[in-house]
This record gives sequence, C-alpha cells and structure tokens, in this order.
Amino acid sequence: MVPTTKEALRKLVTDTTIEIYEDLTPQLIQMIDQTKHDEKLTEAQKQDEISLHLLGYVKSCTNEIIVDVLAEILGLE
Repeated sequence: MVPTTKEALRKLVTDTTIEIYEDLTPQLIQMIDQTKHDEKLTEAQKQDEISLHLLGYVKSCTNEIIVDVLAEILGLE
C-alpha cells in the first residue's frame, strides 16, 4: 500500500514500528537475561552491557522500520 496522505504514512510507520518491536523484543530479553546471569561481570559491567543491548535494539528496530516502510512504499520484496 502506497500511502497518499501524511496520516496514512504515519499509520504505516506506526504499524510497522509495533510489529518490528514485537518481533525483536524476545531477542533483547534473552540477551539481557544472559547478561544478568553472567557471573564473570560486575554489576556495573552488567549495566553497561544491558545499555549496549538496548542501544543496539533501538538501532536494529529503527533500521528495520525504515527498510520495511520504504519497501512497502516502493513495492519491493
């Protein structure tokens, strides 16, 4: 579907955002859980690693959202 209004584009982006975040959340939770249980790391190191996981998660989600929305608009597979 090629959006023809700003509102339609907003809906496409919002729907895609929700889908991507839901798809990638289990991976984030798994990485955070592994980090929390890593006995080789101090608490400060664990928090640093979790922060990096969160930053990577947001970046990955953002990239996927952009690609998926553009692919939808351009009719790419």
